[in-house]
Amino acid sequence: MNEQLTPNAVAKVGGYFTFEAIRDGKTLWVEKSDNIVCNEGLDYLLNVAVDGATQKLSWYVGLFSGNYTPIAGVTAATISSASTETTAYDEATRVAYVPVTSSAQLLTNTASKATFSINANSTALYGGFLVTESLKGGVNVGGTDKLMAASRFGTAKTLDAGDQLLVTYTLGATST
Repeated sequence: MNEQLTPNAVAKVGGYFTFEAIRDGKTLWVEKSDNIVCNEGLDYLLNVAVDGATQKLSWYVGLFSGNYTPIAGVTAATISSASTETTAYDEATRVAYVPVTSSAQLLTNTASKATFSINANSTALYGGFLVTESLKGGVNVGGTDKLMAASRFGTAKTLDAGDQLLVTYTLGATST
């Protein structure tokens, strides 16, 4: 804990991804995966909410195929290469994250899941992330993009061409 914080004045920020694989209209598997809210995401939340920094109006879900475990220091500039981002889906860009306005200290896109149309057989996936860059494999040109969170599955999951992957991300905050 940061020595400058009072133990009784602690807030927690965290979330989870839910990945749902669909083939021929049937659910293949569902993976609920806790995430790490990255340092860059935490700084972004503080700077926008309290210090008046410029808000990012669009967020996107990315997927990765590398055997990678996200760490606090990963950023929008490093997530694509560190995690071996996959681009094996039909959508032209990373899929938009469209949340419903927060209530009860939760923000989620349950009503509008990010949907990926997989276009390659035996596409192995290890996890996903939430970032402000829409470009598949994008690398934070100009240094202004932000990475909020990233998550790794317990084990790799495989999808085939024609499968769909629906991704929900829920972010919450609480005062303890």
